[in-house]
Amino acid sequence: MKIHTCILCVLFVCSHLFSQEVVNRGADEKSLSRSEYFSWINNTNEGPSEKQTLINMDFFEWLRNEYGMELDIYAFDAGLIDGKNFYGDMESIRFKQKFPDGLDTVYRKAQKNGMRLGMWGGPDGFGNTLKSAQRRKDMLVSLCRDYHWALFKFDAVCGPLREDKESMFIEMMKQCREYSPDLILLNHRLGLKKAEEYATTFLWEGRESYIDVNSSNTVAATHNRVGAMSRGHAPDLRRLTEDHGVCLSSCLDYWEDELVLQAFNRALILSSQIYGNPWLLSDEEYPKLARIFNLHKRFAECLVSGMKLPESYGEYAVSRGNDSVRVVTLRNLSWLPRTITVRLDEEIGLKKGKRVVCRMYHPVERISGIYSYGQSVEVMVLPFRSLLLSVSSDKCIEEFGVEGVDFEIIKDVSGKPVEMRLLGFPGTEANIRLTGVSDIEKVEISGKDVTKSVTRKNGVKISFPGEKYTEFYHRKLVELFPSSIPRDAAALYEATVFAADNNALEVRSLYRSGNTKIAQVKAAREAFFTQPAFINRGVWDKNLFDGRMNTLFGVSKIKGGRRIKGGCFRLDLGHSLFVDSIRIKVNNEYMLQPLMMAEGNFARISSDLKTWESILFLADTTMNLKIGKEMRYLKLNPFPEAIAEVEVYAGGKKLNSENFRASNLFADAVKCAGAWNGNFSLRQVPKGSYLCVAINGRHGIEGAYATLKVDGRYIGAASRAVSYPANPWENATVLSDSNYTYFFPLDKSMEGKQIEVFVLGYESDKLNLKPEVWITAYPIPYEEKLMKVYRR
Repeated sequence: MKIHTCILCVLFVCSHLFSQEVVNRGADEKSLSRSEYFSWINNTNEGPSEKQTLINMDFFEWLRNEYGMELDIYAFDAGLIDGKNFYGDMESIRFKQKFPDGLDTVYRKAQKNGMRLGMWGGPDGFGNTLKSAQRRKDMLVSLCRDYHWALFKFDAVCGPLREDKESMFIEMMKQCREYSPDLILLNHRLGLKKAEEYATTFLWEGRESYIDVNSSNTVAATHNRVGAMSRGHAPDLRRLTEDHGVCLSSCLDYWEDELVLQAFNRALILSSQIYGNPWLLSDEEYPKLARIFNLHKRFAECLVSGMKLPESYGEYAVSRGNDSVRVVTLRNLSWLPRTITVRLDEEIGLKKGKRVVCRMYHPVERISGIYSYGQSVEVMVLPFRSLLLSVSSDKCIEEFGVEGVDFEIIKDVSGKPVEMRLLGFPGTEANIRLTGVSDIEKVEISGKDVTKSVTRKNGVKISFPGEKYTEFYHRKLVELFPSSIPRDAAALYEATVFAADNNALEVRSLYRSGNTKIAQVKAAREAFFTQPAFINRGVWDKNLFDGRMNTLFGVSKIKGGRRIKGGCFRLDLGHSLFVDSIRIKVNNEYMLQPLMMAEGNFARISSDLKTWESILFLADTTMNLKIGKEMRYLKLNPFPEAIAEVEVYAGGKKLNSENFRASNLFADAVKCAGAWNGNFSLRQVPKGSYLCVAINGRHGIEGAYATLKVDGRYIGAASRAVSYPANPWENATVLSDSNYTYFFPLDKSMEGKQIEVFVLGYESDKLNLKPEVWITAYPIPYEEKLMKVYRR
């Protein structure tokens, strides 16, 4: 009887186990990654439009045609159908106004370029009746049935999934995956219960990557992305995790270091993954963007398995791959270069072989050499940067490259010549040899035919022009020590706040990258900056000088704009000139506030930041400030919080405003509580060099500023980590009370000059600071030669 009962129990358990449904999550830990762009902060919660989406897709089509970059998923973020605190549908007037052709046009465009679509939304929306629930389910299932949908990013911003709707949600996901079996469901801060196993990922740490909005530095550093680069390992190196990708909208310098870690170190199911406005990069950076995406595709199968490396490899080092190919990512989160010894054996997951080929792919490409299995190779990881290395044993397939010099592959597209930059420091020479290509027709370096010599054993000698560097381009220059408060402390402060701005972070990125020669980049930039939502938020000082009363520059109220001690309106004319008058216009009395009609107020003007004169004017919707003298700078406090136009007149004519700039968030005159000072001179200034004035310690929010004096000339810092307060496009910049780093670009005119550095502290109980000055350069200050390889 007991035996019979046990058999029945076993049969029941087995029957139960075999009857349990195997849940399709759209991917598993061994699935290959999928590259993605999603449109958050290209649009915000107002949502995308068909027109802007097609322009964005033109940009990715250009990258595909020009550099062979493949994007797997183009995902609409907030506002396509659902929005903050509401659920929508594709039959609504709102949707049809934005997408008059439905999704058909963008779907065809995506298909043409090998992309699939995805969307942001909420997990519920089923309403309170069976009819409304069925309507919601049918709409989302239709995306998979009709458009081969690739991704749902369900976010609690729309609202939670009600517990009594979980069964409906599960049924919907089952039906969606009948049409799109690999549909990824991102669990973006949802409190799922029964439905949790149908989600593919969860949002790791609940964090985003919008630099100096959602992610920022906690230490002084050479750039603003060190906080993002400091993120550690995903739990157990799980790839079904979402890290929210790499934001390309703000603080763009060193974006590639963060993307290398996202794509190769974490190598999540969505990688390489970017969002925001990649068209804000400079023209010179697109080959690198495409190269990272292309390399990730090449190594995709190797990246699904990873292992943590010992502490000797630095912070959060990871090796991914199989027995014969390993992809190693390293990082250095300190001010000094770090040499790391990489063992070419099982320590990095490489099984026994005869020879091992080492090749670096980032921050530059380098064929490190061929070694015996079990040997070690030393690599130098630069300060606050990442490094990408491939290590391959016997089964390695050689790839195109150059021995003897650092290089960067610009373009390697079938049917076109391979283009690459050969890189070397000024005044150096190198013997180089082309490897990994057997079907060469012709090779040119700087337009010169070197076909016969470049593949020989001894190769060809090249030299790089310029004076050889006598010191390493990155180094500490001086520590600053406490000093008496300078008599011109007020002018030093004004120099930096006049050099800075309070524009949206995206505007700063536009200025950083400069003009573009690429039509698709230009169109995507224009589509972003001319969209009504961006213009109407009044977050660009350019609106003051455009001759239009329907645009403005104001103190943003979006999510708590960051006015410092009430703020102050500042106007910089770019250089000192004789001014008859300045007209300041607002649209109505409400926008004039806190100024009151017909009351007298004072503006202050200066030519040198040291001597200021007060100018009386009467408040009105058009305020006429009578100047009648030389000036460059104007300060207004109190000031209207939303100014429509500023016009400057001389000789009875309105002056060209091309060089005019304005800000409105920085504090007016503040009392200095402490000072630090140091000086030095530079014999050489490598190209791309800048000073980092690192203020180590707790100084309070906006409690410390840095300024230079060069030959008695004040030079302010136009940028800083963490970023200066901005009138935000989407959300306010972070508040930080410690470890600011001020950045000062250098140029040849500063060589041999005495450079004096001042740090001023403004909180008397927070003066235990240790400021120091470093010089560095971005990108690495190489000279370069262009190599073209024509293949048969």
